[in-house]
Amino acid sequence: MRLALFDLDYTLLPIDSDHAWGEFTVALGWCDRQTFGQANDRYLQQYQAGTLDIHDYVRFATAAVRARGNQEVQAARARFMQEVIGPQIRPAARELVQRHREAGDTLLMVTATNALVTQPIAQAFGIAHLVATELSRDAQGRLTGEIEGVPSFRQGKVQRVEQWLQQRGLRWAQLEHSVFYTDSLNDLALMQRVHEPVATNPDAGLRAHAQREGWRILQLFHD
Repeated sequence: MRLALFDLDYTLLPIDSDHAWGEFTVALGWCDRQTFGQANDRYLQQYQAGTLDIHDYVRFATAAVRARGNQEVQAARARFMQEVIGPQIRPAARELVQRHREAGDTLLMVTATNALVTQPIAQAFGIAHLVATELSRDAQGRLTGEIEGVPSFRQGKVQRVEQWLQQRGLRWAQLEHSVFYTDSLNDLALMQRVHEPVATNPDAGLRAHAQREGWRILQLFHD
């Protein structure tokens, strides 16, 4: 197997989809703009600084969804895809994914953002396989606000990709080639596991690290 792994936020998208979903729920009137908006911005800053408690964040980020029925949530998610995400899917990102598809690589999106938000985004890119933070549900299928299993975050991304490989009877050493595109130093552990790490639209920390290591730097977005 030749494996192409893609982070999502600020890598394939020029925005943070998790933060954008939060802002969208504010626009829907599900959350108080001032209280929720300030907290949402604070969590994004913590992620960028590498200090985020992802369990605390997921409880916060799913509170509005947990207060609503599944039908209302699904309708909102469809609107979010059409109104927010669709316009942010740039040709350069589509072309990058398509090049790996045409090369016969197996495509895998690996993101810390939860699967509720990211599943339709992976589908929009034509990426069949998704490793995302999974949300726990109770016996009635309602979200609990907790994370199911290992969050796909920092070192957890390595664990989750290893689990994904094991489900297919594979190990890292058996891969013919692996490449990982990401913007964030949060993903350093996974970058160090693949054959070809690519710093994509990198933050300052990752750009400096990539330059020291001689890793390829790719700038998909210029605005």
